[in-house]
Amino acid sequence: MISRISGKIVERGANYLVVDTGGICYEVLLPGCVMQRMEENTATDGKVNLITYHYHQVDPAKSIPVLIGFLNQVEKDFFEVFITVSGIGPRAALKALNKPISQIARAIDESDVKFLRSLPGIGEQRAKEIVAKLQNKIGRFGLIQDTGKEEREIAAKDIAQEAIAVLMQLEYKKQEATGMVKKALSDSPDIQTTEELLNVVYKQRKIR
Repeated sequence: MISRISGKIVERGANYLVVDTGGICYEVLLPGCVMQRMEENTATDGKVNLITYHYHQVDPAKSIPVLIGFLNQVEKDFFEVFITVSGIGPRAALKALNKPISQIARAIDESDVKFLRSLPGIGEQRAKEIVAKLQNKIGRFGLIQDTGKEEREIAAKDIAQEAIAVLMQLEYKKQEATGMVKKALSDSPDIQTTEELLNVVYKQRKIR
């Protein structure tokens, strides 16, 4: 049983990676929610560490070993819970989990059938079965902080644009306002709101 894979990415597809572990290359399938976060979890030299779910896909004439990869044990745990729903096997779950696990868990807890139906391969009846089977059993997965890097970058960009607009209203030129905002974000990358960003800009101006 292969439980972990560590190595260098030598090929990347829409839903898989080929990882060289030192002369032996493994194809690892990834749910969309994991693939979306691979860039920020890949070392500069292309190396990755994945926890894997290993099973055999049995066809009439053959048995094919399959590896499905995750960034941490909690993601794998959710996958294993998800496939306990009748009619959802590993392949179906691999396809369906294309949104952040925390969002899927909250949708299950809140009986949000509409959201669950938006997952690939999940219809009305299957969505209801997921809720019936898993509701009130997956609360911890709703606490996962799995917002993707792209989403965080978009949020930071929106905050920066708002801050620049405010500074321009205060008679700063756009170039000067942009420079102040960039410096503030560089010094305080964890800023969450426009107000916080403007407070940092103000403090930086005071100590100049």
